[in-house]
Amino acid sequence: MPDAVAAKLKAAIGSSDESVLMHVATDLEEDRTFGERWVVVTDRRLIVIPANGLNGTQEVPIDSMEKVHQDDLVGFGKLRVERKGESPFTITYSRSRIPRFAEVAEGLREMSKGEDPAFPEEVERTRCASCGRVLPEVNGICPACVKKLKTLGRVARYLLPYKPQVAMLMISALVTSAIQLLPPLITRTIIDDVLTPRANLTLLFWMVGVLFAVRSLTLGIEVGFRYLRTWVGSNAIADIRSDLYRHLQYLPIRFYDRRKLGSLISRMSNDSDRLDGFLIYGLPFFVNYGLMLFGILGLLLYMNWRLTLLILLPIPPIVIGGYFMWERMRRFWGRWSSRWGRLSSHLNESITGIRVVKAFAQEDRERDRFNERNDDLRDATVIAERNWLTYSIATGFLMSFGAFFVWYYGGLQILRGDMTLGGLMAFISYLWMLYGPLRGLFEMNNWMTRALAGAERIFEILDAQAEPADDPDAIPMEKVVGHVNVRNVSFGYDRAKPVLKGIDLEVKAGEMIGLIGKSGVGKSTLISMLCRFYDADRGSIEIDGVDIRKVKVKDLRRQIGMVQQDPFLFDGSILENITYARPEASFDEVILAAQAAEAHEFIVKKPDGYDMRIGEKGNKLSGGERQRLSIARAILHNPPILILDEATSSLDSATEKKIQTALARLVQGRTTFAIAHRLSTLRSADRLVVLDRGKIAEVGSHAQLMEREGFFYRLVKTQQETTAVMAVGGGKGETSGDD
Repeated sequence: MPDAVAAKLKAAIGSSDESVLMHVATDLEEDRTFGERWVVVTDRRLIVIPANGLNGTQEVPIDSMEKVHQDDLVGFGKLRVERKGESPFTITYSRSRIPRFAEVAEGLREMSKGEDPAFPEEVERTRCASCGRVLPEVNGICPACVKKLKTLGRVARYLLPYKPQVAMLMISALVTSAIQLLPPLITRTIIDDVLTPRANLTLLFWMVGVLFAVRSLTLGIEVGFRYLRTWVGSNAIADIRSDLYRHLQYLPIRFYDRRKLGSLISRMSNDSDRLDGFLIYGLPFFVNYGLMLFGILGLLLYMNWRLTLLILLPIPPIVIGGYFMWERMRRFWGRWSSRWGRLSSHLNESITGIRVVKAFAQEDRERDRFNERNDDLRDATVIAERNWLTYSIATGFLMSFGAFFVWYYGGLQILRGDMTLGGLMAFISYLWMLYGPLRGLFEMNNWMTRALAGAERIFEILDAQAEPADDPDAIPMEKVVGHVNVRNVSFGYDRAKPVLKGIDLEVKAGEMIGLIGKSGVGKSTLISMLCRFYDADRGSIEIDGVDIRKVKVKDLRRQIGMVQQDPFLFDGSILENITYARPEASFDEVILAAQAAEAHEFIVKKPDGYDMRIGEKGNKLSGGERQRLSIARAILHNPPILILDEATSSLDSATEKKIQTALARLVQGRTTFAIAHRLSTLRSADRLVVLDRGKIAEVGSHAQLMEREGFFYRLVKTQQETTAVMAVGGGKGETSGDD
């Protein structure tokens, strides 16, 4: 909050005990032109203060509020407060501020009802707090504000477990650099003491022998150096990949909702590969080039400091140009990484959905979409490489001036007798040796920029907030009874559009609850929150009187078994998939679970029985077979809380009737939540909870709700009419009981 606004707020509150609950900036004026105003919510009123603190302050007392609305309009949003006996009070803002003002609106609603507001401690960030740029991803990092040295330091920390090997690398680089400085000195001796006087054949023999020994020793050290750098780099990048994969496993579901799978895979493969190349080749070369550079400069200054200063004249413009080129290349390679992620996402999506593509004959369309993304990636690559090539050619041209200076001024010194021919040749040799590391270091700039751009994307994932599974204050819960209490729970995947609104529900241990409602009313969302895939925006869910947010996530999920509407199976054997939750289960227990799920009969008919590999996502099985394996997996898990999310949706009528009997035995003694669109399948539920528009519309048994002839009654009648129409029209829809 700017100082002028803070001063205005302090003056408005004065010496009263009024407390500030929340403050947030809007980016539009009342006439919807761009401008900053600060919206402050206290325990007594809503205050709007202009950013400059000069214009008038507007106020709305909390006790004068009747209703609070948040209108999501075209191009902007509006917070509208209806007041008693006065015209509505409005606050406008751009669409980027909608999530923030959704929290303000919800808090004001609660306060207008006399309730205590539950303002969030943190809201989603769409812009960088430092520079104001739009973030590439919600709550992500700002590439422009990332410190490159800090990123490089984080990468280097992965080398710490291999300190002895890194020390050997450094020693090898130092020894190699020192040895590589010897040949020009030996060449000077040969020219000045052997070739120029045309004498001393013995010295020539020894000097050539020393050159051979130097070359052999350099080659031997280089072999060990390459092996060692490959070993260290490969182990370090393996540790990075391991950390990245482990962190991905513990990130919340909400994190995956906002990101494309292909982009995450790109970070694991493409970004880590670039970092791999940098650790194996780039970083060791950087050290070697640095040592060579200082060693050569020292010898050149010792041999002829005046000539050395002349050849260093092109260096300052090259260094200054490299500084500015660093920033340009960082942007170019960041754009390249982003476009590579888009291409990977499309590739993953199109291959995963290949059946849908072929079913609708959209191969040409998908090819065109791929080509568009492929062309974008190509253009980003060409632009980056073109800019770097231009800089590289320019630096090479500037470096060549050093050779002109050396030949001219060095030749003059030889003619004056101030320098020997051998000294000049040694000097020229060192000059080209100097340009090699210099050129290598500038080439390393491009390499390092690409690698660090990938490292930033990797560290962005590693820095993402993981689930609080390892919270030291979390309560262990080895065994639960199954008493579930949902207290005033509100939740939305987008905070501005809540899916659940003030849900209150108490479920006794061992009770079976059927969740009823149209698609999108929040049935599966409520189940996901029970598993703590998402945390409530407001309210709480308790199991056995303990808020699940205070329970260790692993302990919580061990108590819950789930059969999803779209069962997911792994590429392994049938046995491995059934025992996924209990790998230690005996084969007899597996068979009993499969029999209870009506799966044993079809399993033993398979060529390899329980050892049959079912393919990726179980594509070698039918939909009904996959669902029965999913049910068997849940049965073997034997949890105190069971979730059935359309558990029988892929089964034919005959199999469904068999499995309903098995499920009836399964749910005995355990708390069960069942979701089904065929309402007759929930007849055995102790209570049916009917959801409508994110709220509980009705609660009662099947018979009680039918007698009331309310919302549930109308749903049943609609299903009966739909089924009758399908039957008359020759449809193959299945009928079942009251359906």
